[in-house]
Amino acid sequence: MIPAALSLLAGLDAGLLLAGVTVPLHAAALPARHGVLMTLGFLGTLISLERAVALRAPWGYAAPALLGAGGVALTLGLPARVGAVLLADGSVALLAVYAMLYRRQHDAATAVESLAAVAATGAAVLWLRLPVSHLLLWLVAFVVLTICAERVELARLHLPARAAGLLLVGAFLVMAAAVASLAWPDIGDHVAGAVLLVLTGALTVYDVARHTIRLPGLPRLSAVALLCGYAWLAVAAAVWLCVGTPISQAQYDTAVHGVFLGFGMSMVIAHAPVILPAVARTPMPYRRIQWAPLVVLQLSLVLRIVGGNAWGSNRLWTWGAVLGVTALLLLPLTVVVSMVSGRRTA
Repeated sequence: MIPAALSLLAGLDAGLLLAGVTVPLHAAALPARHGVLMTLGFLGTLISLERAVALRAPWGYAAPALLGAGGVALTLGLPARVGAVLLADGSVALLAVYAMLYRRQHDAATAVESLAAVAATGAAVLWLRLPVSHLLLWLVAFVVLTICAERVELARLHLPARAAGLLLVGAFLVMAAAVASLAWPDIGDHVAGAVLLVLTGALTVYDVARHTIRLPGLPRLSAVALLCGYAWLAVAAAVWLCVGTPISQAQYDTAVHGVFLGFGMSMVIAHAPVILPAVARTPMPYRRIQWAPLVVLQLSLVLRIVGGNAWGSNRLWTWGAVLGVTALLLLPLTVVVSMVSGRRTA
């Protein structure tokens, strides 16, 4: 957890630097590493840790250890090659974890997660030679396919019988778009946008969040976070579908942060109360304070994407960036507060 936290802090620091905001740590190398730190260093470590816990085999923890080490290496300013190699090794270890999980239960959702690990490995290797903007769909595939597979597993009772198989087809199409984007960026982005939009629509219709939003407490919080995440993923997918490769900074920013902040981090907020207690072996009872990161995150995205990118207000865009960082700092704070209160009442 500590390496993931370091990647998060470094990634947020880099994000503020890119937004032109004064930050505590002004490291020249961090801005170029922002995307990789947030996706592979932070999200990759969290995802692989949860999967290692599910595997219940000591060697499975090599995946979060290597991904976490890669994030720490990038945070400390070591050569990018060192961090990229560690991240690639960690992604390969994560793929091995998925392979073992698939042997236990031949499941299409686990196969989709395996494809996501392949995308993470490809992104880490490609980053040795390409800027993040050129391998963006590989990072998108890692985050989106992992989360979609998780949601299909949880919503199995509400899904049509062939849903998991159709998700696997969609996953292959997303991966094909990522590969195509290296040679034909515009075609790859158009295809990815179309497939992601279909996946988003299907998940929105069939996800249990549509039912649990009526329940009080934690189920409603998770449901709202999930549905907000789907909405932002749809926005990002629409950008790629309509324009292909983004031709303006506003389009690029909308697509990138629609996926990784709007979708990815909303999903982290939705799943944190379920996954973190299992990983930390500490109860995490529902507290109203847990709404704070979600509300601030959604406000930040509205300011950034609607006020900044759509309306052209630099001030609103900057406020959105700062509030986005605030939301992600509030998340671990609310987790700690909830866990401490859980220990006291246990």
